[in-house]
Amino acid sequence: MSVRTELAIRVWVPEVWDMVELAVTPAWTIAEVKESALHAATGRLSDVAAYQVKFRGAVVFDESQTLAALQVPDHAPMIVLRTRRQPVR
Repeated sequence: MSVRTELAIRVWVPEVWDMVELAVTPAWTIAEVKESALHAATGRLSDVAAYQVKFRGAVVFDESQTLAALQVPDHAPMIVLRTRRQPVR
């Protein structure tokens, strides 16, 4: 029996109405997930400091935490959204 070292997580980026799937390892930090998801969804490097990550409905304030420390399971959903929401005009 082999131990699986790779996870597939789904990250929704509501700003561009897109969901991306990332192949990650448990050693990835939340900051790396956020940066990769934004790049995959928008096609450019965004100001990552202007965004936050939610996991299980709560904001992850310490983005240096690893996926293993947060006990993120395979195929877990996450959300990356702006810290301050933009009003619709």
